[in-house]
Amino acid sequence: MGYYDQPPSEQQKRVAKRGSKGGYFFSGLIGVMIGALIVWLMLPSLVGIMPGSNVSSGNDSNRGTTTTQQLSADITTDVTSAVEKAVDSVVGVSNIQTSTNFLSPTSEGQPAGSGSGVIYKKSGDIAYVVTNHHVIEGASQIEVTLADGTKVEAKLLGSDIWTDLAVLEMDASKVKGVAEFGDSDILKQGETVIAIGNPLGLDFSGSVTTGVVSGKDRAIPVDLNGDTQVDWQAEVLQTDAAINPGNSGGALVNLAGQLIGINSMKISQETVEGIGLAIPIDSAIPIIEDLEQYGEVKRPAMGVTLVDVTNVSAFHQRETLRLPEEVITGVVIDEVVENSPAGKAELKQYDVVVEMDGEKIENMIDLRKHLYNEKEVGDNLKLKVYRQGQLMEVTLKLTDNSGL
Repeated sequence: MGYYDQPPSEQQKRVAKRGSKGGYFFSGLIGVMIGALIVWLMLPSLVGIMPGSNVSSGNDSNRGTTTTQQLSADITTDVTSAVEKAVDSVVGVSNIQTSTNFLSPTSEGQPAGSGSGVIYKKSGDIAYVVTNHHVIEGASQIEVTLADGTKVEAKLLGSDIWTDLAVLEMDASKVKGVAEFGDSDILKQGETVIAIGNPLGLDFSGSVTTGVVSGKDRAIPVDLNGDTQVDWQAEVLQTDAAINPGNSGGALVNLAGQLIGINSMKISQETVEGIGLAIPIDSAIPIIEDLEQYGEVKRPAMGVTLVDVTNVSAFHQRETLRLPEEVITGVVIDEVVENSPAGKAELKQYDVVVEMDGEKIENMIDLRKHLYNEKEVGDNLKLKVYRQGQLMEVTLKLTDNSGL
């Protein structure tokens, strides 16, 4: 039998027992030391999250207090820069009407509504404000509220129900900002625009909403006298920037802070969301200038009512109007006023206007732009029209719209 087969002696057993106890002791001691080191290293973070604990990060005088660090940042974007440039030119417009109290023989002015306006010009001690016709309609007194809350009495110079525009004048001594006109014709669909105004009244004055140009050259039917009949096709920009009651007459600006539209209305139906409308500034400027100078709009008139070819069915385009297949745009004459320029030039119902003074006419907006922006009362107007499929030229002399 070899050495390893012999059983250990009593002395060997006692030595082995003492060695194992010493190993356990030293292993335990090392574990305690490592645990203590870990706790010591983690103590600051553990104390920081314990309820009611206070940790000082400075000298002894700060012990027992908790310090909250607050950071500030000056954020400037294209939108904030545009708003900063334009906001002082946007004002509130209050329509005050005279009402008689039946308990008293005196009459007193009562606020009948409020909207917004834009200061677009300052000349000497007079400032000029553009707003909507419907904002000041029926007013016996008009009050303008500036961006800083200052109230100034204003005078109506003129208004135009057809384009829903009005011009006011007021004392300019407290005016701090005047709008800069932009160019609405060069706007792109999807371009960012900003609406500034007073939705729901002066309590929300100077409210800012953002959106994009959803559509250009929209023609919206308008009933002017409440008889449920369409009297006019309003030329508007479409945007999804929020426009609410009280925003009417306020500013629609681009990212340069330039005025490119006058907020006018929104389509309000349960199934419609995000369709706001504004009067393009390029169309508004001639109206504003006439209202400021004459108190009314002097428009050249043809003496016709019109319908876009695109609103006529394909069947009637071919069978009734007898248009060539390549002609898919233009303006159809629906009615001709007797003794009007169109009547004297012998234009007829269902004639289709496709050109004015050599400029292509695709719809009513094109026609009105040329008529109102390029022509004056007394000018001759050259038309190309299709009559029963035949192209012909007609010249008429424009008169003003007062007698039509």
